[in-house]
Amino acid sequence: MALVPYDSEGIGIQKFHKPQATYTFANHTIHIHQDWKQLGVAAVVWDAAVVLCTYLEMGAFNLQGCSAVELGAGTGLVGIVAALLGAHVTITDRKIALEFLKSNVQANLPHDIQLKAVVKELTWGQNLGTFSPGEFDLILGADIIYLEETFMDLLHTLEHLCSDRAVILLSCRLRYERDHNFLKMLAKRFTVQEVHYDLEKDVHIYKAHRRSHKEDL
Repeated sequence: MALVPYDSEGIGIQKFHKPQATYTFANHTIHIHQDWKQLGVAAVVWDAAVVLCTYLEMGAFNLQGCSAVELGAGTGLVGIVAALLGAHVTITDRKIALEFLKSNVQANLPHDIQLKAVVKELTWGQNLGTFSPGEFDLILGADIIYLEETFMDLLHTLEHLCSDRAVILLSCRLRYERDHNFLKMLAKRFTVQEVHYDLEKDVHIYKAHRRSHKEDL
């Protein structure tokens, strides 16, 4: 019997050997190139991204004309869907992933919508000066809370990007105690609530926003 390869956290990766994944969102067929061999976890579509795209398509947040940013975009699926649904999207990841990310964005967005989507480098906690404080109405993240050493930088980044009116949507599978710990850290700085759970994929979506003065009292 053939052995199924696993990553460092014991997650089966055989299905990610496929170079392309196809989805339908916002009345568009989206072909996402995957490249596990070159970029690892950043270059495959995880269930959390698919669930977040489905949630956005359900209309829980009005994306028409809103200013959105995707953090740790990887393949770019969430940012692509947000753009197709009407948002002006900044799709971000580390420098090493940008060319791969750009190729997926350009391949899947019509030219007129590409004008509303920007691919930009963002390493959490480092180059925040290239983003205006409170620049975005919506901050999106799918499966971005799995590395404990990045938690403080991610929180700092969320605080910098988040305006008083902004909404944060984080989609994740809670695999380890550290994932729960991040949500506790987040709740100390933001108001956090679970707004969706996909039982089949075991993926949670959390909504967060800055605490009001009333909530702090």
